[in-house]
Amino acid sequence: MSAYASTGLAARLSVVFTGNMASLSVGELQEMEVDRRGESEESGDDETRRKSINGDVDPNQPTATSKEESPVDMDTITLDPEEEDVDLVHCRIGKIEGLEVLQKAKTLSLRQNLIKKIENLDSLSALRELDFYDNQIRKLENLHNLTELEQLDVSFNVLRKVEGLEQLTRLKKLFLLHNKISSIGNLEHLTGLEMLELGSNRIRVIENLDSLTSLQSLFLGTNKITRLQNLDALHNLTVLSIQSNRITKIEGLQNLVNLKELYLSHNGVEVIEGLENNKKLTTLDIAANRVKKIENISHLTELQEFWMNDNQIDNWSDLDELKNATSLETVYLERNPLQKDPQYRRKIMLALPSVRQIDATFIRF
Repeated sequence: MSAYASTGLAARLSVVFTGNMASLSVGELQEMEVDRRGESEESGDDETRRKSINGDVDPNQPTATSKEESPVDMDTITLDPEEEDVDLVHCRIGKIEGLEVLQKAKTLSLRQNLIKKIENLDSLSALRELDFYDNQIRKLENLHNLTELEQLDVSFNVLRKVEGLEQLTRLKKLFLLHNKISSIGNLEHLTGLEMLELGSNRIRVIENLDSLTSLQSLFLGTNKITRLQNLDALHNLTVLSIQSNRITKIEGLQNLVNLKELYLSHNGVEVIEGLENNKKLTTLDIAANRVKKIENISHLTELQEFWMNDNQIDNWSDLDELKNATSLETVYLERNPLQKDPQYRRKIMLALPSVRQIDATFIRF
């Protein structure tokens, strides 16, 4: 997160090869992109969270760890049995072993290693957070003894499905960003889950979320989703990000009465509609769609940020839809026909006096 996000950049990564050697590895390129975006829509900076992942990372590319690295022997790594927060980031670990001494560990980070299999963690039953970000893991397995786990990150791996989490009933945050997951499933036991990150996968349908009634944040950016559906049970959802998909209609949000942030940029939406019950929205991002008119949002009086750049807005009177949002501070309207007006910024300021930022520039008083 990420986002933890949102989050444009290059549409695809490319690698130039000379002979058998890459002038710049895919790993190095992706690490650069990840650094710019943030690790997830949830954990990134404000710019990252708003924009999410705009499709610039190819899910078919390998993860950021270089496959040419040779794994180290775990015997060469010193472990402190008294340590509660264990950090083994980028240690070239290829096989999980010898961690039994970490009986007091509450958090374990194994980011950016060469791990292919989750194993030998049964004795670490006190773990609250486990991080496998950027490895080579193909399957979620051997986690059943970690019943105290509250946060699990297996982003940037090569998972094909969600599985093996049935015993993790205390889990609150699950990060599965950038894998090869094609469907949402096997989450029904995670009734306490508050944050779910499934961005940059191969998901086509929103489904099997009915039991996740505690969910507060859902990130599904950069998938292949064509319809907003099956969200009715998520009454506590406050953040929904579904950027860079194939959505053409805003619908299915009528039960999300607590929604505060909605990110729909880089889709194919043509009409702003279906937000009648989402009166608590503070952030609405419909950038980079096909919208011709700002409409049907005059009831969103709590809006603070409105992102409508890269659309087809050409009528200044459309801004009247935002006049009831007296706390509106940020408006993005660049790359619409309106921007061609030489009085572009001045007209926005006059129409929306509460605004303090227009596009990427703050207003000077």
